[in-house]
Formats: sequence, C-alpha cells, structure tokens
Amino acid sequence: MPVSHAVPDESMISIVIPLLNEQDSLAELVRRIETSVASANLGPFEILLVDDGSTDGSWKAIQQICSTHAFAKGVRFRRNFGKAAALAAGFAMAKGSIVITMDADLQDDPNELKPLIDKLHSGFDVVSGWKQTRHDPWHKRWPSLVFNGILRRFTRMELHDFNCGLKAYRAEVLREVTLYGEMHRFIPVLAAARGFRVAEIAVKHHARQHGVSKYGASRILKGFLDLGTVVFLTRFRYRPQHLLGGLGIVACGLGSLLLFVLLSAWVITRCVPDMDPIHLHERALFYMAIFLFLAGLQFLGTGLLAELVVANSGCKTSNFSISEQTDDHEQRA
Repeated sequence: MPVSHAVPDESMISIVIPLLNEQDSLAELVRRIETSVASANLGPFEILLVDDGSTDGSWKAIQQICSTHAFAKGVRFRRNFGKAAALAAGFAMAKGSIVITMDADLQDDPNELKPLIDKLHSGFDVVSGWKQTRHDPWHKRWPSLVFNGILRRFTRMELHDFNCGLKAYRAEVLREVTLYGEMHRFIPVLAAARGFRVAEIAVKHHARQHGVSKYGASRILKGFLDLGTVVFLTRFRYRPQHLLGGLGIVACGLGSLLLFVLLSAWVITRCVPDMDPIHLHERALFYMAIFLFLAGLQFLGTGLLAELVVANSGCKTSNFSISEQTDDHEQRA
C-alpha cells in the first residue's frame, strides 16, 4: 500500500497504533502516551489509532477517545486485513516528520518515545526497539529467538528483535518503502537496502494485561516466506539473473555431470568384455540428470526475462536515493 507524499510537519510527531480487539487497553494507552509526551516535552503530536477489523468494542473506545482528545484520530477497516495494511493506512494519515509505531496491548512502554527520538536525531533514519527482557510465554520467546537469528544471518543486519512493534522512522523512509502483505517486520531491512541508516536500542517490555495474543504458529511459516521475498528484493531486485542464472548454472552443471558419468558407464560396459551392459532407461539417475539439465535451462531463461523486465521498466534508475538532512547537514546517497 503506497504512503502519502504530503509534506510532513517538521514539528509534529505521529504515533501510529494498529490494533485488533484491544478495547480494554486503549484509554489507558492514550493516557500514558499523553503523560510521556508532556513529561519529555516532545512538542506537538498526534495519535493515529487504526482498527484492523475488531469484533469487540474497540471502535467505540476509539470514538470516545477521539471525541475527548483533539490529538487522536481513528480509522476503521471493514474486516481484518493484517498489521501491514493497518500500518500503511496509519502512515498515509501521518502528518509528522517523525513517525513512531507501537502496539496497543500496553506491552510497549510510552516512556521509550524520547530515547527513540533522541537516537533518531543522532544521525539515523530508522530506530528499532529491542525487547531485551521480554515478558512473554516461552512458546513465543523461543521461536522468536530462532527466527531473529535466521533473519540476522540472511538479511545481514545486526538487529536482535525484528518483530518489535516499537520503532521510529523519519517520514522520508516511509515514502520510499512500499508496505504490503506481512512485510511490516522487515521495514528496517527494506529501508537499509534503500541507503537509510538503521539503529537499534533496548526498550522496556511489559506483560500483557488485557486480551490475548493475535499471533499463532502460522506466523512463523509466513515469516520464512516473507524472508525469501525480502532477500530477493534487497539483494537481487536489480540483478535477478545473479540468483536465477546461478541456480540454472548449478542445475545444468550437475545434470551434465550425471549424464557424462552415465554415458561413460554405458560406453565402458559395452566395450569391456564380460561386463553386463547398463540400460540408461532403467536408471533413475538418468531421468534426474535430464530433469536437472532442463530445470537449469528454465532458470537461465527466466533470469534473462527478468533482466529484460528490469531493464525496460526503469527500475534501475531508482536503485538509489538521495536525501538531505537539514538538522545535521549530512547528505547521503
């Protein structure tokens, strides 16, 4: 979902909160955010509450909050579209030059807003929270540790907690990163691929007080599928033949090697006396070799077609971004 390109208010901070069935925590969350912003003297701010198709009284709670707090705004989806869609809707509404995301379940601490913003002002474009001490059951913590370790390995980013909902962004980052599907956890990776600077800080995490977690085992499978997409987009988006062609060369080479061995054996068994000749059509390796060779050709052909698409779509001209930060007089490409 594309994000609005409206000129952001340099003095405004936008806090985007996607939610699903969190009626019991919303009023308290807004109160805590208001108190934290006032005590830290962060200036003008807005809270954007995105109801992702809740079936409880969350929307009524949002309406009540918006009627009593001028800084709060709400948007409601007719059905559940997922966290990425909810975040994209919030980003499109955000007016601030700094956009902060946090969950609505009171597990994220609003007192971390100032440290996130301070880190952002120290020369970074994205600051991701790290729930260093996590108050969740073991069946959520352990899979998350494994998943984050795999993400670090494949994305080459030293982040400890990709799934943390508490993050801070400069508005320009969100104008360049396209958010869809379940890609919200990979925004720092996509931003880094565009040349933005990403940092991480440890944040406080609290135990859930109301409601239940919205994530199950299917989240892990979706995460691995999205990881493949992100790796392809960040490493091979502008050179798909390096991936597809590489797979094709390996497959063709292995298939050719197997065919050479089998054909050599076929010739030898017919030239050497007293040896039983082999019959290629009775060998499973023969058919595997043919399959590998043809699959390799398919990979090579698909890679060439992908290169033609990239070359003719003008994508290569957007393989970099140039931004100028007036606060630190730093220009990056």
